[in-house]
Amino acid sequence: MNAVLPGSVTAHPPLRRVLAALSPARALIVGGAVRNALLGEPVEDIDIATDALPERVIALAGAAGLRTVPTGIAHGTVTVITDGEGFEVTTFRRDVQTDGRRAVVAFSDRIEDDAARRDFTMNALYADADGQVIDPVGGLPDLAARRLRFVGDPDRRIAEDYLRILRFFRFHARHGRPGAADPEALAACARGRAGLAQLSRERVGAEMRKLLDAPDPAEALALMDRSGVLEAVLPGADAARAAALVAAEPGLCPGPPDISMQKNGRWPLRLAALGAPDAAQRLRLSRDEARVQDELRFAGPLAEAAYRLGARRAGQIALLRAARGEAPRDDWREQIALAAGQRMPVCAADLPALSGAALGRGLRAAEAAWIESGFVMPAPALIDIAMLAGET
Repeated sequence: MNAVLPGSVTAHPPLRRVLAALSPARALIVGGAVRNALLGEPVEDIDIATDALPERVIALAGAAGLRTVPTGIAHGTVTVITDGEGFEVTTFRRDVQTDGRRAVVAFSDRIEDDAARRDFTMNALYADADGQVIDPVGGLPDLAARRLRFVGDPDRRIAEDYLRILRFFRFHARHGRPGAADPEALAACARGRAGLAQLSRERVGAEMRKLLDAPDPAEALALMDRSGVLEAVLPGADAARAAALVAAEPGLCPGPPDISMQKNGRWPLRLAALGAPDAAQRLRLSRDEARVQDELRFAGPLAEAAYRLGARRAGQIALLRAARGEAPRDDWREQIALAAGQRMPVCAADLPALSGAALGRGLRAAEAAWIESGFVMPAPALIDIAMLAGET
């Protein structure tokens, strides 16, 4: 099966300069750039694989006037920089020893060795400077079918690095065809799920963020649930709730600004929908990320959520509730907009007779009554309520 990369990739001037500099050796575009280009998806980072040892890569790049940074030289990776753009150039490798988390590698001059150690067949595609695709492990038919299949024996690939279980579901969510998940791969993921306990929470968290940020992770999450992987990663998570959220998004998020989005993507809302009780700890969320999860669990009225947390967060809470079958009011957007712009008309300066704990009680009571009134109770009435609450 023959394939050629689109010219928009191979004609990229910085890439052509790097490949030309390395041309005395064999240098090939590899992995995600080849996969995405053939799928017609955006190509971001472009990685290069070569039969040249790192020292030769540095020498060849230097002779062409290109700067190099030994970013992972012990593992064969040198970053070659031109026009402000960096390309990771890695020597062909073969695994010598693996422990489920990291590998000891040896350099090779054979593309077959390099391809054999990669995770999925669609990620083991290479292309030369002219865009001609090289397929050592039969990845092109899988790519055409949008089928995630492990390179070689799936149990062995997983035992080399258990994170590949999560990568399988993440790549299925992003590149797989619905209903086309490879049965052998799924069975291997189920068999190997206990090995996920060996992984750091940071690695698991990073992978889950990417999975949940896919346009539609519902099927991947359902497959994780059926295989026992979701329970191993996030005990108590409900894949069906996340699927309901994804289904509800178009109806409640017509056009920008999309309330399901944050500056860092959709994953926080999808994670909240899963409902895993200790997700923040298990995925090693940052303090700010954990705070967002707490806010999304706000249980009070939607108007109060908008007042306390802002319009966007209240919209997200409305979306989560809709996914649970709690249909919002027809005027929920107007309700949120009104509440988000409110400012409490009474402050401590209006209650000079109260101080300390009494002042706190009074302000809380007045605020609660003001919210309950739909933000219309006048200041004199609120002051009366505050005084009464503070004095009791």
